[in-house]
Order: sequence, then C-alpha cells, then structure tokens
Amino acid sequence: MEIYKELKTSASIEFEKLLNSQFSKNKIIEGSIIEGKINKVTDKFVFLFIEGLKSEPVLDINELKSMGLLEKAKVGEKISVLLERIEDKNGEVLVSASKAQKIKGWDKLVEAYEKDLPVMGKITSKCKGGAIVEHIDTGSLMFCPGSQISDKPLKDISHLMHEPQKFKLIKLDKIRGNACVSRREIISSFKKEDKKIIVEKFKVGDIIKDATVKGYSSFGCFFDVNGTLDVLVHLQEISYSRVNHPDEIFNIGEKHDLKVISVDLEKLQVGCSIKQLSPDPFEHISNYELNKKYKVKVVKIMDFGAFCELEPGLSTLLHSSELSWSKKNPSAKKMFNVGDEINCIITEIDKEKRRVAISHKLTQENPFSILEKKYPVGSEIEGLVSSINEYAIYVKIDDLDIEAFLHCNDLTYSNNGEAELKKYKKGDKIKVKVLEIKLDQQKVRVGLKQSQPDPFDWFKDKKINNTITVKVCSSDSKGLIVKPEGCEMEFLIKKSKIAINAADARPTRFVGGERIDAAIAELDIEKRKVTLSIKLLEELQNKEAVSKFSSPLSGKNLPFSSLSDQLDKKEKKTKDE
Repeated sequence: MEIYKELKTSASIEFEKLLNSQFSKNKIIEGSIIEGKINKVTDKFVFLFIEGLKSEPVLDINELKSMGLLEKAKVGEKISVLLERIEDKNGEVLVSASKAQKIKGWDKLVEAYEKDLPVMGKITSKCKGGAIVEHIDTGSLMFCPGSQISDKPLKDISHLMHEPQKFKLIKLDKIRGNACVSRREIISSFKKEDKKIIVEKFKVGDIIKDATVKGYSSFGCFFDVNGTLDVLVHLQEISYSRVNHPDEIFNIGEKHDLKVISVDLEKLQVGCSIKQLSPDPFEHISNYELNKKYKVKVVKIMDFGAFCELEPGLSTLLHSSELSWSKKNPSAKKMFNVGDEINCIITEIDKEKRRVAISHKLTQENPFSILEKKYPVGSEIEGLVSSINEYAIYVKIDDLDIEAFLHCNDLTYSNNGEAELKKYKKGDKIKVKVLEIKLDQQKVRVGLKQSQPDPFDWFKDKKINNTITVKVCSSDSKGLIVKPEGCEMEFLIKKSKIAINAADARPTRFVGGERIDAAIAELDIEKRKVTLSIKLLEELQNKEAVSKFSSPLSGKNLPFSSLSDQLDKKEKKTKDE
C-alpha cells in the first residue's frame, strides 16, 4: 500500500502509464464491430477470445453455418462480431457474427449507391413482385422487382438463379435498411452503347430491305431490321390513303421495304416511311370521276368492310353499309375474297383529307325501288317466313332479295297478336299486303290481316245506343268476354258496365254460353274502338218505360197534393163569408 501513499512517485507514474496504454489498446463499446479469436470449437458452439472482456463470448455453430463460414470455424482463426451487450442478465457477453456481416455489407452498399457503382449479386429465390438478391461480398439481401430483372418479359428465371451477375442499386432506404436493385439497368446500359453504334450507320434517305412487321400500336407499326434494331413507321407514313390502324394494312411477319426519313442520335431512334417509296397517287386523282363505275381489287377484308385498290398505292375503303341494298348485316368475308376484282362506283373524292369512298351496291338496281314500282302500297304479294322473333315475322319476298317486316299486331283482327305469332314457323308461305315502303331507310312493312276481310265492318251500320245480342264466352274479375252474334271479334264488358244495381254487377252470375243483350256505349270506326254496356241498355229501357207509361198528372194523386187542394178551397170560402 505504500505505492499509493505518494501518487507522484516514479512507481505510481509508471503504473498509470501502463494502465492507460492497456485501455487505449482495447476500446470496448457496445454496438461496435470487433474481431475475436477462436480459441475453442465444440459441436454446438464456438468460443472467442476478445482482449478486454472479462468472459469469453460464445457463437452458435448454426449461425456460422447459415453464413457459410463453417470452414472458418477453426482454433486460431479470427472472425468479426457485433458486440451487442457487454453483460446480459446472466452476466454473459452477447455477440453476433451475422449482424456484423450485415452492417459491414450495408456500409459497402451505401458507398456503392453514393458512387453509382454496380454491385455483384446472385438471385437466391423468387418472392411476390420480384426476386431476392444476395450481395456476394457481404451476404446482404436485396430486392429486385420483377420489371427490373430483364429488359424483356420473362416467364421463367430459373436460368438466372444463383448465377453471379452485376446489379445496379436504384433505391436505398437507410432508415429501414432496405436495398432495391436492377439487373435491367445493367443490360440496357450495354445495349445502349451497342444500339448507338447501329443507329449511327443509318442516314436519311437510306432504303432498308425486307424489314419484318413486329407489332402494332395506335400511332404506327414497328418493324424489325435484321434482328438488330426496331424502327417505327408512323401511321401517316404507311399509306397515302387514310389508315385508321396498322392492322388494316399489315400482318405480323410480313416483309416490307422502308425508307429512312429521320435519325435521332440522342433518343437512338430511326423513323421510316413506306408511302414515300412510291409516287403519290393523288397527283392524278383527276383521272377518276364521281358516280362512275370502276373495277377495284380487294386487298384486305375486315369485319367492317373491305379495303380495295383503284390502282397500286391508291386504296379505299368499301364499308359494309355499301355492300348490299337488302341484307341487314352484310359481311365482306362472305361476299368476297382477297384478290377479287369487283365493280364499284366512286361516291366521294376528298383531296384535302386524301379520301376516296366507293360503293358496291350502287352498281346494282335498288330492289326497294323495284318493289315500289312492281308492288306499290296496297298490293298483295306472296312470301316465305324467313325468321321470327318475339314480336314480329320477317317475310322474304319471292322474286326480290328483300325481307319485309310483319308486326304481330298485323297478323289477325280477332285473336291476341302474340298468341297468333306462335302459329307460324320458318318456311311458311303467306300472302300479305304492302302497308308502307321507306326507300330512304330501306324498309318495307306488310300486314296479313289487311289482306283478309275486316270483321270490324260488322259495325259499319251500327250506331251508339243500338242494342245488339252477344254471347258470353267467359268471365273473370274484370268483367265479361263476349262475342256479338254474326261477328268474329271478342269484346270486354267491364264489371262496372254489367248492371245498374251494384249487387247485380257480378261477373260470376255468368258461366259462359248465355245470350244476352247489350248497348253500344262507344263506337269509333276509324280507331276501331267499340265499348259495350249492359248497364246502358237497362238505363235506356228504364227511360223508355218512364216516358211511355207515366202520366204528367200522376204526381197530383199523392195525398199531400189533395190535401193542398182542400186547404185552398177552405181558405177561399172563409174570404167569401
């Protein structure tokens, strides 16, 4: 203890120096990465010696195995660990080799991200939305989105798994410790350099031979040039004629010659044209006349019509509405084949819009005009039932390719139209009357009942308040269904029109088959409207009975009337006296 009596002695000073040098050599701070020396290895644990710690840190052998450092687990080897706790609740030192590796790896990733340097990694597994990439140098895990794996869509990435390759760090979250990488950026950078060399070879005016149609878009068509470059032909550069979409002109896989019209070295794009390889056909459009017949060649068939050529390069659309006069939905696919030469009439030439419209049906006589001349309104014609829907029949006129419209209400005068419609089937031969012809709309309306005697003529000599005899057909809660004798039509007598007395106005009084009289309450020949009423007949009969059998003085025979006369006589006698 004498060494501590005087701290300024040479012995105490030397001891202080030795103590300070020992502490400066081993700075033990929690959260720091330090190196430990393996001094013992068992089946389950690895024991480390770290100078300055009071006990030996212990690592689980499985941790080193998962990190791929099992071969390094030998006595005398050094390994970096993260010092998590100098002393835990059990008094032991807590360290982690895997966390130390991640921290070291993260520092390298941060450095690579700041300097915009690629990192080496390998895809270890797939996950939702992309793949997990392991940083080869440090073992840190990074995420690669599916869209960043390649510059082309890949259904299978098995050939890329566990292969060392370069990735670019595109996003780094230092707070959460997440890293996002891209393989596509690395591929594109190499391709960009190669593409620049290819694009520089093209000059405006060059002719590209046999470029292959690769794909379409709403603004143009993409062509593949010898498998090295994709070029665009804009919609306006496809043809001198109007083109709505490239698929109207091209098919995938076709080969065409192209003319280079633009070269952009910054965007690495080459623009091409097809129409500039041929002279402008509109320069001599004056050779063609409106409303004149010409032969055209069918070059492409679509759902909405056919594209035809008046001459090579001068194409025009034959719309489906101009194919036929009579067919409701004519199909160019059923009428023509590619290469057919057909007659058409030019209906429009628009030099500003560079558009020519043609019509095939105008080369034929309008069958509706023939119908109007041959069978004017009021004529009777025969036809076959071509089709039936829920409310009408279409009748094909025998000698004309026309389908006339026959509504169910024009089938019969007597029965319900929809019920009558069920009696007919496709192929039935019927005789109808032409009711209406609309040339501008290409429509014809016919009627079947109009070609038969009108049972409503039975009422032509009848008037309102006339009495007629009817037969009760049936009854329901609404009233009575009756048929006048000698007439084929049925009418409803409403419940309120059955009798004056409400107690007698019961439809159930009638079971069917009775012959009763009724009065005509309403009659309109033009509108074909008739209302029958038993109640009105009773009222008319009562009125007739009153007027026929009652006396004008009958009311004076009442007791009150005679009493009044006697009082008058008595009052007069009193005055005379």
